[in-house]
Amino acid sequence: MGLALRRRTRPARSDGFTLVELVVIIVVIGILGAMAAPRFFQSQGFDAVAYTDQMRALLRYGQKIAIAQGRNVFVRLSGGSTALCYDAACAVRVAPAGGSNSATKATLASCGTTAWACEGVPNGLAAPSATFFFDPAGQPFAANDPPGGLNSTFAPLTLAITGDGSTHNVTVTPVTGYVY
Repeated sequence: MGLALRRRTRPARSDGFTLVELVVIIVVIGILGAMAAPRFFQSQGFDAVAYTDQMRALLRYGQKIAIAQGRNVFVRLSGGSTALCYDAACAVRVAPAGGSNSATKATLASCGTTAWACEGVPNGLAAPSATFFFDPAGQPFAANDPPGGLNSTFAPLTLAITGDGSTHNVTVTPVTGYVY
């Protein structure tokens, strides 16, 4: 009878983690942090892809504006920015789609205003310099071709954006002006 009364009971387990579980979680978080942190601090890869996409969009927009308004649209690639203008000297600027450009630090430093179809090259990246224009039919012409001329000397143009360890290309084809 004495044995039946003396049942052994386990102490109630309290809620929470054991020390071993906490150490394992801290180690896993540390490993993930060590692998992910450099991606947050080195944004050149993201900047290169974003600027390449912005350049493509800006060139397509320039061609569309030339066709829609029936006038030449000049593309000025200065190495520090890509801009659209209605004249070769870039005195008359094209308004951006949507009312403003991206307004990034690089764009404001290179273009000076958000009311212009212009995008600045992010720090650490290199972009080419070139000038050409789209005629009212959307055909690209070389910068030295006379506006209103019929014969374009525009050759296929591949613009390379570099600086993140790889090259991102934007190509403008002759005759059609297709940008890819």
